[in-house]
Amino acid sequence: MELLPIRRAILSVTDKSGLAEFAAFLSGNGVELVSTGGTKKAMTDAGLPVTAVDQVTGFPEMLGGRVKTLHPHIHAGILADKDNPEHLETLEKFSLKPFDLICVNLYDFAKAVAQKADLKAAVEQIDIGGPTMLRASAKNFHSILVVPSPAYYGEITEALKANKMQAPLALRHKMALETFKATSAYDAMIAEYLGRA
Repeated sequence: MELLPIRRAILSVTDKSGLAEFAAFLSGNGVELVSTGGTKKAMTDAGLPVTAVDQVTGFPEMLGGRVKTLHPHIHAGILADKDNPEHLETLEKFSLKPFDLICVNLYDFAKAVAQKADLKAAVEQIDIGGPTMLRASAKNFHSILVVPSPAYYGEITEALKANKMQAPLALRHKMALETFKATSAYDAMIAEYLGRA
């Protein structure tokens, strides 16, 4: 689809700069916000209505936070092709709701390395759910808008304002490209660290 209406979003970010303003813009334009842990707290503290991921999945965060978003209620909603009637029928059959915007930035692995964390502590700063959501969203950019960094909040806000809360395909394509660049750089950093650890 050329213009994607933005109605439901997941926000799960390590870098919370600009988060309250961006989330307030989305919420103020009727977008349902879903979030995890610290991101949810930051938005709740800003007075925004937010649904916890565990309310969506029906499972609590577990394994010390390692498992939060790895669930069909999240990933089916991210990966569904909204132009494919079979995908939409599957969502309906299993009472799954699609997402339209995924805003994720990753655990700060570089900071853990810079602080000379030991190998076990550094490994705990390798994000799993974040890259999974980012890559799934970037793959499915025809049906979802992915936001991999606060650096894009302004551009995305302006594009949504200009298009009545609909994300143009060209913007979604651009964000998918930037997302794959970001996840590739993240994996390269981890590989480089493990190669010398």
